[in-house]
Amino acid sequence: MDIKRLHGTMDLLPEAAARWTEFERRIRKVMLQFGFGEIRVPIMEPTELFAKGTGESTDIVQKEMYTFEDRGGRSITLRPEGTPSVVRAFLEHSLGAQRPSWKLYYIGPMFRAERPQQGRYRQFHQFGAEFLGTDAPHADVELIALAYATLTELGLREMRLLINSIGSPDARRAHDVELRKYLRDDTNWKRLCADCHRRTESNPLRVFDCKVEQCIDVVAGAPTIDGFLTDDDRAHFHDVQTGLKSIGLPYEVDVRMVRGLDYYTRTTFEIKAEGIGSQDSLCGGGRYDLLVETLDGPPTPAVGFASGIERILSTLEANGIELAEPPMLDVFVCALGAAAIERLPQILNRLRALGFTADGDFLGRGLKAQMKDANRRNARVAILIGDNEIERGQYTLRRMDDSQQTEIPADTDQWTAETFRT
Repeated sequence: MDIKRLHGTMDLLPEAAARWTEFERRIRKVMLQFGFGEIRVPIMEPTELFAKGTGESTDIVQKEMYTFEDRGGRSITLRPEGTPSVVRAFLEHSLGAQRPSWKLYYIGPMFRAERPQQGRYRQFHQFGAEFLGTDAPHADVELIALAYATLTELGLREMRLLINSIGSPDARRAHDVELRKYLRDDTNWKRLCADCHRRTESNPLRVFDCKVEQCIDVVAGAPTIDGFLTDDDRAHFHDVQTGLKSIGLPYEVDVRMVRGLDYYTRTTFEIKAEGIGSQDSLCGGGRYDLLVETLDGPPTPAVGFASGIERILSTLEANGIELAEPPMLDVFVCALGAAAIERLPQILNRLRALGFTADGDFLGRGLKAQMKDANRRNARVAILIGDNEIERGQYTLRRMDDSQQTEIPADTDQWTAETFRT
């Protein structure tokens, strides 16, 4: 039986896994610098969470979720994004009653049934951050600065920050009326795709997200949200821009930039990479002041973002940026013969007790094959043990960089860390 991984998923072999480990280390470093704490939520949630939280009208809920009925007859969904789960945990554990604001971040797999392509999978991974409990414009600035800092820490430099305000619900309602009128015009309506017909009825702002060429042409003449913002919306957006200027973070205002999720209000933003083609969005987010209430919680303003790990890794590769050197092994033990292999577990145990990373050959291969393996593993030194070494009570210690050799006692109790610091 030839069983292979599912289309749209991937295996991480050791060298790739080392890059991911370094990636996550750098993310956690920046999150800690900004005062964010990690939260880990289930990969399975009640389907209702995403229907209500992500939004019934979104492509995610309409077409992309992995949903199934469990043995108890409950509708379960593999999480397609992280924010609703974080908000659900925020409410379930009454975090808002413990202190007024929370900074939380997550790293983990998400699932969407979409067409796999470069940097996009059906099981993919995101890291994201949520700042719950404040409607201050400077919280938006803090999140944007955090997103930019994480990408910078990963080695990216050529980036564009795009910001917009999609306003409060009052502004959205006024804009929706005019936008629907424009989209329903006979000439425009005939050119829109079926998805944009649906979006026009459910959430017309999302037509700005469509990537179909004819829809892009239609939307180019559509009324934009900036003409409908309330005075409070404008003041909030002004303060966000002032805050970004104060920390020296360059940005562009893009009045046609919206986010693909229903829960956003006011500030939205994206960070894009330069020179990598159409799949250039590395990070996106914004303010979602009504989501906690939508999920039956108390009024709780919030702002957050999410980034796709696979997309970022592809961008790093395209820019020749390496995250991790191949892992180095301190000591590789070449065991030649049955007597040497019998001693191998005790030798490795002693090396590890001294604080070294150590491995050896259990296969009984020849010296040439074992030394080749030591080189492949980037070992710093090798210990050569054969019948002759056992007989004279001295093992051979070889430095891998210049092949210089010395002898060390076979009695491992005499070994110290200095024995192997060549």
